[in-house]
Amino acid sequence: MKIGVAGSIGRDHLMTFPGEFTDSLVEGSLAKVSLSFLVDTLEIRRGGVAGNIAFGMGVLGLKPVLIAAVGKDWADYDAWLSRHGVDTTHARISTELHTATFMVTTDKSLNQIASFFPGAMSEAREIEIAPISAAVGGLDLLVISPDDPDAMLRHSQAARNLSIAFAADPSQQLARMDGEDIKNLVRGAKYLLMNEYELALTLQKTGWSDQELFDQVQVRVVTLGSHGVRVEEHGKETIKVECAKENSKVDPTGVGDAFRAGFLAGISWGFNHERSAQLGSMLATYCLETIGTQEYRFNDDEFMNRFAQSYGDLAAAEVASKIRPQLVD
Repeated sequence: MKIGVAGSIGRDHLMTFPGEFTDSLVEGSLAKVSLSFLVDTLEIRRGGVAGNIAFGMGVLGLKPVLIAAVGKDWADYDAWLSRHGVDTTHARISTELHTATFMVTTDKSLNQIASFFPGAMSEAREIEIAPISAAVGGLDLLVISPDDPDAMLRHSQAARNLSIAFAADPSQQLARMDGEDIKNLVRGAKYLLMNEYELALTLQKTGWSDQELFDQVQVRVVTLGSHGVRVEEHGKETIKVECAKENSKVDPTGVGDAFRAGFLAGISWGFNHERSAQLGSMLATYCLETIGTQEYRFNDDEFMNRFAQSYGDLAAAEVASKIRPQLVD
């Protein structure tokens, strides 16, 4: 199964604040907020939603096609993703702009405050899906993750025009997009991926009811934080999958992207939605235990032992039959 992953590529600046953001909020004075947090640590890592998803799929043994606009500082990131199984040959490289920058501060309760500067991502609207699909022998699924909003809308329409199944993953760009744009993005999607808050925001902005939104797509996947994930498919019983057992909680940045990588890998290998969600949850847990969205590592025995502890030996045996030879340290 050939999967294209469209979305942002960025440099992540990850900072940690030892207190609680809420301790600095004054009731009755939230209309004018001016705050500065003295942070304990700063980590600069590779990131961006498309980069994170493609990396996760790559280390599981797939060969996702990256569809993104990147900056003139792309060379080392390019080498990194290529080395981890990602086809980067179709990335659009800006001659003027640098790769996008994401800055996030996480407090001790894992609450986050973030900002994002698009940089070269603003050129993503110039990317054409049709020639990329033709060059790789046809895309079976196009993942449309947060990106330049115009690019996201162009990609979804291109997928419909080309009869390419697509997964809509608007997440961070919901705040930027209006109701009509969100409607145009998700209509006809095979998969809609979002968390609980993003689901509520989508309903608010579009004016759709929960059922009306669900009727626009084939499968809706809603991540529930520490409560796992819910997968809804028309005519079938709703599936709920608990989070994989964790060793620690280090940094939530990129956890949702890692889940998507594992879930899509499962779909690519023909697993059912329950097994795919379990695989996504296991990869998300590895990401949660690591600083940096592409820094998690595992070997095959460790991965499968932890998977079995969370989801049972039968589930692990099914997953191992596909991915055991392909996992990397």
